[in-house]
Amino acid sequence: MQLQYNSPVVLTYTFICTIVLLISSFMPPVMSLFTVYPTMSLTNPVDYFRLFSHAIGHGDWAHLFGNFTLILLLGPMLEEKYGSANLLTMMFLTALITGILNVIFFSSGLLGASGIVFMMILLSSMTNLRQGRLPLTFLLVVILFLGKEIVNIFQNNNVSEFAHIVGGVCGAVFGFMEGGNKK
Repeated sequence: MQLQYNSPVVLTYTFICTIVLLISSFMPPVMSLFTVYPTMSLTNPVDYFRLFSHAIGHGDWAHLFGNFTLILLLGPMLEEKYGSANLLTMMFLTALITGILNVIFFSSGLLGASGIVFMMILLSSMTNLRQGRLPLTFLLVVILFLGKEIVNIFQNNNVSEFAHIVGGVCGAVFGFMEGGNKK
């Protein structure tokens, strides 16, 4: 039996995030490159990089494992359905949108792949989208997802429910735009 690099975007993303966390364990300042901060200098190129690189950084191993359990479960199916380039574009746009909105509206930093996780959750619930039909599974996921995040907003937990919600909205928008189309 031969190993297959079956999902290049998802696997490469997983390895990059793991390597960044490993390096930051020995060199903590590295993580500042992978955190979007609440203020941004329009003349600092690193701040533009952080708008999407925050989705690579993770606070600790539990944070990384929590996110990549779902990414490794959902990502290969989505990469097969939509293609590597489309999935990479969706991940990049989700990270960029959550980064920009965090700078505009919040006074806290942001790091982690949670927005991408929730983009994948809602996008995967739309895999059976057909012309003129809305999957009941999509509606149930939206209701459960939004309900949980709205309840969690009122907890002091160092989790950006906002990023989860924005990621989910991105997944829904991408799903409707793709209309269930394959690559």
